[in-house]
Amino acid sequence: MANHQLNPNNWINSYSDYLFNYTISRVNDREMAKDLVSETFLAGLKSMSNFKGEASERTWLVSILKRKIIDYYRKINSNKGKAEVRMNYNTDSESEGDWLEERVADPFDKTAEDNLENSELGNAIHECISKLPKKQAEVFKQKTILGYDTETICNELNITASNLWVIIHRARTALAECMEENWF
Repeated sequence: MANHQLNPNNWINSYSDYLFNYTISRVNDREMAKDLVSETFLAGLKSMSNFKGEASERTWLVSILKRKIIDYYRKINSNKGKAEVRMNYNTDSESEGDWLEERVADPFDKTAEDNLENSELGNAIHECISKLPKKQAEVFKQKTILGYDTETICNELNITASNLWVIIHRARTALAECMEENWF
């Protein structure tokens, strides 16, 4: 396996969109998603010495982000008094009153209804993408769905980075309008 190197100077340009999209699909709150991505970058900077190079930079950042999302849900549930309970299950004084997590519903646990809704949403998204102009659809898929980096897309489609971002913006605007009409 290739030994990957960290380059934090490129994290925002290379990974912020991917990490944000990953997060927003799990927390459904734009501001919180932005905060979690920022916290991920900060945690990555603080723990750069722990990076072993066994995974890509993006994979490593995603693993940090996953922990941030889990911590976010734990904090929410803890604030509601549901995440932790104090239990005295040992008789020796050293470990008396250890904290255990209460069985809380997993926010990522999907029911059949959730799966059906996700399937319908996926179909609506694909339908809306198919209505985009060909170049917008291709750029959107490569950047947002496939997670290609900006340079790769620009080289493949022979466009500039600023042109890519204009196309992405137009595609997102058109998709939002389409989803508004067809899904919400």
